Amino acid sequence: MPKVSEEHKQARREQILAAAQRVFARYGFEGATVARLEGETGLSRGAIFSYFENKDDLFVAVVAQSSDRLVAIWIERGFRALLEAIAHEDPDWLAVQLEAARRVRTDAAFRTRIGRLEEEAKALRAERLARLRPALRDDLPIESVVTFLNFVANAFAFARVIEDKLPDLDLLMELVETGVAPR
Repeated sequence: MPKVSEEHKQARREQILAAAQRVFARYGFEGATVARLEGETGLSRGAIFSYFENKDDLFVAVVAQSSDRLVAIWIERGFRALLEAIAHEDPDWLAVQLEAARRVRTDAAFRTRIGRLEEEAKALRAERLARLRPALRDDLPIESVVTFLNFVANAFAFARVIEDKLPDLDLLMELVETGVAPR
C-alpha cells in the first residue's frame, strides 16, 4: 500500500472540515447525516471517519477550527479585521457557531466536551491577552475589555447569520475605539 504524504492527509482533512461545515450549517448537527456528509465531501463513510472518530468529533473539529481562526484574525490583524471577516464571509461558519451554542445549552455531554476545549485554551489565554494589550485601554482590566469586545463581535456575527442589516463599520469602530461614555 502506498504511503500518503502528510500534506495529502492535511489537505484531505481540510476538505472534510470545509464540507462538514457546509452540511452542519445547512442542516444542524442532527440533520447532518452521514449520507449528507458523504455527498458533500464526495468521500465514503470510511474515508471521512478515518480522520475523525465520529460525527461528534467532526463537529467539534469544525467548531474549534472556526473559533481558532477568528481569534487568530483578531490577534494578528486587529478587532476591525475580525469584524470585517465576519461581515464579508460566508455565514456558514457563523451558523455552525450558533449550532454549537445551542448544543452547549441543550446537550450536557457536548457542554462537557467544549468545556475541556476551553480549559485547554486557557493555557494560551495569557499569551493572547499580552498580544492584545497594546491595542486596548490600560485603565481597565484587560479581561473586561476583551469580554466587552467579545460581546460586540458576537452580536455582529449574530446579525450576519440572520441577515440583519449590519451597522456602519466605521461608526461601530469609532464607538469601540473611543468607548461609549464621555471622558
